[in-house]
Amino acid sequence: MAERRVATKPQAPTGNLDVLTSTQNAIKEALEKMGYSEHVYELLKDPVRILCVRMPVRMDDGTVKVFTGYRAQHNDAVGPTLGGVRFHPEVTEDEVKALAIWMSLKCGIVDLPFGGGKGGIVCDPREMSFRELERLTRAYIQAISQVIGPTKDIPAPEIHTNSQYMAWMMDEYSRIRGNESPGFTTGKPLVLGGTHGRESATAKGVTICIEEAAKKKGIDLNGAHVVVQGFGSAGSFLSKFLNDKGAKVVAISDAYGGIYDPEGLDIDYLLDRRDSFGTVTKLFNKTISNKELLELECDILIPAAIANQITMENAKQIQAKIVVEAANGSTDLEAAQMLAEQGTLLVPDVLASTGGVTVSYFEWVQNNQGYYWSEEEVESRLREVMVKAFHNVYTTAENRRVNMRLAAYMVGSKKMAEAARFRGWV
Repeated sequence: MAERRVATKPQAPTGNLDVLTSTQNAIKEALEKMGYSEHVYELLKDPVRILCVRMPVRMDDGTVKVFTGYRAQHNDAVGPTLGGVRFHPEVTEDEVKALAIWMSLKCGIVDLPFGGGKGGIVCDPREMSFRELERLTRAYIQAISQVIGPTKDIPAPEIHTNSQYMAWMMDEYSRIRGNESPGFTTGKPLVLGGTHGRESATAKGVTICIEEAAKKKGIDLNGAHVVVQGFGSAGSFLSKFLNDKGAKVVAISDAYGGIYDPEGLDIDYLLDRRDSFGTVTKLFNKTISNKELLELECDILIPAAIANQITMENAKQIQAKIVVEAANGSTDLEAAQMLAEQGTLLVPDVLASTGGVTVSYFEWVQNNQGYYWSEEEVESRLREVMVKAFHNVYTTAENRRVNMRLAAYMVGSKKMAEAARFRGWV
């Protein structure tokens, strides 16, 4: 295994493409393939509403800092919107719009009664104290409280947020409304109405897609070589799940670079040593770049970090037989088509990463029922939903003779388009 070392400066992420335009282009192509008119695209290409808020927060040193936040609600023709809130210094309005659209597509793919929502706050949580983060979280809910609620728009955890943030959000919303509202957020702690399996749901959903994709390609997961880009919440869970199934995770990466061992990494050791932000490679002396990691020879490549990692510039160098996107937008449209032409099976983000939103739906249902399921029941229901969704997209791709990404967009956008048509909107 690689030699351990002291941390150095993290690598900067690769260039960021216009994810909103890319998403809109994909929806346009999907709708055209299904024969929908231009005005359906005009309805679905942007969120029905987006709110930008400015929030003054008193910091621990007594000063007041003003933060910018967003909440986008893409389309509520099917039902209330649902989606995560991320805390990140590079949050932008266009990114939040694109993520809300993706959430709508995900809900359509797994056939949930939701549209997509997404929120974000421009901040660096790594430079803020616990109490500062609580005050910022509560300020955000105060600022957007008029447009959210358990039957309007339901927040969930995302990048740099977790069950604690969801608990603060639920508590603040309950204070504002004057009654308890456990169904207002998902991803809550179990003691506040959360559900078993929510924390690892995204990774479990990706794992189920990997299993189904491996069957299609005739690959035995036991002994398969796997590369995971990213070792945060999704990447670390995925590495553990696949390692436990007998796969060899030969490489992982984080913001500092990657580590590689062709004999397989000691995943339990890495999980034990990583910090709260998923950083572990800073402990090692021999590291590789994220570019090198993506181009390693392997059976399964899992981008689980940031967007725009596989592009036309490096698609030809991808040697994996299967690429499964655990991160949003990690492969651009042109690269997806090139991978398909090379015979690589790409399982797109809007399909692979739907485990989180599916279990969020389960949590919302349990809150409404006041009846809570066992962990085994949650996992069983998740597997049933994910397997059905995978085969629906795979069959659509084969029947329509399109790649899996376009097929997923077709499946995901159809439910919204039909709901809007029946409502008389288009």
